[in-house]
Amino acid sequence: MSRMSRNKGKRGEREAAAELNRIFGLEARRSQQYCGEAGDADLMGVDGIHVEVKRVERFHMHPALEQADNDRKAGEIPLVLTRQNGKSWVACCYLNDLPEIMDRLGPGDESSEPTDDSQLQDHVQKSQS
Repeated sequence: MSRMSRNKGKRGEREAAAELNRIFGLEARRSQQYCGEAGDADLMGVDGIHVEVKRVERFHMHPALEQADNDRKAGEIPLVLTRQNGKSWVACCYLNDLPEIMDRLGPGDESSEPTDDSQLQDHVQKSQS
């Protein structure tokens, strides 16, 4: 893996943590900077959820979910966050896990949701930058 790819991955992990923190009021952070062991989740501070971050242009959903599922600890739920250049973050999980993920993440910051067309346009522009 090239240095540019590693740096893009690190930036992606920091960006994904910041988005989770903004939306759900968490204190998520990159885990690799603390322990760096294979099989660890990419993000720490998301209790009960094994978060993998994929900052790639060609996302392979099932292999990414399988990696998160195989690497998770007992009792954790796999969740994959991905983003392409110039696009918004996308969360991928098994549909059966979605209610439990939402319970574990909590209600989130409802003020971050746009309420009218002008706010929606601002929200879309911010999420794409």
